[in-house]
Amino acid sequence: MTRSRTKNPFVANHLLRKIDKLNTKEEKEIIVTWSRASTIIPAMVRHTIAIYNGKEHLPIYIKSRMVGYKLGEFVPTFHLRGQEKNDNKSRRNDNKSRRNDNKSRR
Repeated sequence: MTRSRTKNPFVANHLLRKIDKLNTKEEKEIIVTWSRASTIIPAMVRHTIAIYNGKEHLPIYIKSRMVGYKLGEFVPTFHLRGQEKNDNKSRRNDNKSRRNDNKSRR
């Protein structure tokens, strides 16, 4: 659900203050934040923000095409692991059960 047009986009106060301070000084510095829910605004463009993903802070360089999105959309919070290709446990168990079935049939 999108935010109402009459409301301003949500940006954490501490993050907004840090961005404004860096813009007035015209300095570039990595800003560390835990606020994944903050919306990217035009004042953040060309800054690097380190966003927390639950384990570590990942630095993200903000570009103009990111404006309007949330900070959390650019940092994955979990790692998808594929299945192991050398998983033969189920096959071994099937062979054992087949051997046991054959013994009981004799």
